[in-house]
Amino acid sequence: MITRRGAVYLLSGGGLAAWAQQQARNYKTELEHPRLLLPSRRLRLITRERERESMRWTQFNSLIAGKAQWPEYGFAHALHFVASGSEESGRKAIDWALAAGATDLRQLALVYDWCYAQLAETQRKTLAAKIVKIMEASTANDLNAVRSRVLAAVALTHEVDGIAEKVITPIVTTWWKQHVLDPLAKGQAPIDPKDHLALMEMLHVLRDNLDIDLRETAAKHFTTLPIYHLLAHYPAPFPAAENEYRIPLMKSHGEPDLAEAVRSRAAALAMVAFDTNSQDMQFLQGWLIQDRYIMRSPYGIPYEFLWANPYQPGLSFHYLPNVFHDPATGRLIIRSTWEDDAVWYFQAMGVMQMFRNGQVINMKQDAIREPMNLGNTTLLPAALGTKFQVASPEKQPSRYYIVGLKPNGKYDVEVDDEELKEHTADRGGVLELVFPPQRVTGVRLHEYVPS
Repeated sequence: MITRRGAVYLLSGGGLAAWAQQQARNYKTELEHPRLLLPSRRLRLITRERERESMRWTQFNSLIAGKAQWPEYGFAHALHFVASGSEESGRKAIDWALAAGATDLRQLALVYDWCYAQLAETQRKTLAAKIVKIMEASTANDLNAVRSRVLAAVALTHEVDGIAEKVITPIVTTWWKQHVLDPLAKGQAPIDPKDHLALMEMLHVLRDNLDIDLRETAAKHFTTLPIYHLLAHYPAPFPAAENEYRIPLMKSHGEPDLAEAVRSRAAALAMVAFDTNSQDMQFLQGWLIQDRYIMRSPYGIPYEFLWANPYQPGLSFHYLPNVFHDPATGRLIIRSTWEDDAVWYFQAMGVMQMFRNGQVINMKQDAIREPMNLGNTTLLPAALGTKFQVASPEKQPSRYYIVGLKPNGKYDVEVDDEELKEHTADRGGVLELVFPPQRVTGVRLHEYVPS
C-alpha cells in the first residue's frame, strides 16, 4: 500500500519510478470474481436493494424487462445478472461481448468479470483473447483509456499470464507521475471534471484488489476533489423527461449534454462510495440524496443502482462555504447562495464563466467592469482592486477575490490603520483578502517593487 510516509517520498526527488524500484510489488489480485467495482460490501448493498424492491432496483429491473435501448448494453445486463442471478441477463451480456461489433474495452472487462461464472470455458478463452487483442491495439493514453486497461488487466489476472504486471506496473509507476503528479507540481489541474468517473473507477479497482490508493501521492489535491466536483456544476437544475439533472461545467454554449450529466453524478456517487467517513464526502452525499435527481434513464439507472447508497447519511451542503479557491492551481468557484437561482462564477483550466438568470456567459478578464457581490464574497477586477472600500457585515467576515493580476505576482496591500503587507497572487492571478466582521476600511493595492 502507498502509505502517507511513502507519499512524502513520492513527491520528493526520488519520484514514483524510483520508489517502485525499491518496493517489490505484486500486481496480481488474489480476489475471486467479481473483482471490478463490486467488493463484498457493495454486493451486499445491491442485493439488499433488490430484496427490498427499492425505487432504484424497480426502475432498473423494469427497464430490463421492457427491453429498453441500453447505451451501455453489456454493462447494464452484466450488472443485472450480478444483482438478480438472471441467466437471461447473463446470456445477453455474454452474447453482446462475443459479438464482433463489441469493442468497448471497459464493458468487455466488466462482462468477463461479472459474468465469469456463466461463461463456458471456450467463451472465457475467446473473450479473454478478444480483450487482449483490443488492449494491444490501443495506443490512447488518456485517463479513460488507461482506466479501461486497468479494469481489463485485473479482470484477466490469473487467466492471462503476466498481464497484471505488464499493464498495471507502468500505469502506477510512470503514467500516474507523468499525467497527474508532474502537472500538479507545475500548478496545473491535471484531471478534467468530465474524467472524474474514469478516475474513480480506476481508484476503486486498484484499492479493492491491490490495496493501492493513488490519492495519497497528492493528498491535498484529492482531499478537495469532492467539493470542487460539487461546485463545478451550475446552480439551476435542468428538467428532463426522466428526472432533473445537475449540469456540470460546459466549456462552450449549447444544449446541456445529459450523458455528461449522468457521468458526473455517477462520479460523485463513486466518490462517496470510496470514502464514506470524510466530512467533505458527507456534504457531497447530502447534495446527492435528493430524490428528484435519481437517474432513471437507460443510461443513468445502472450507475445509480451500482453506486448510490441510500443508507449513507449526508450533511446538508447548505452549511458548506460557497467558495472553492485552490491557490496551487488558480481554480476559483463562487456561488452567491446555495439556492437554485444563485449567481455562479468559475475560473479554471483556461475557462472563465458566469451563470446568471439561467444563462451561461463565457467571459474574459476585462469583461468584469465593476465589483460583483456574490453573497458575502466580492469579486474585483484588477483595475478596480487598486483602491476600494470594505464594509463587512456584523456577524461574518468579508471575502474579496481580485482577479486578473499577474500569476504569482507580488503585491503590497495597505489597509487603513494597519502596516503594509506583501501578498502573492496565485497561479491563476487571483488574490484572496479576508476582512473580519464589522470592519469598515479602505484598501490600496499596488504591485510590489523591490527596493
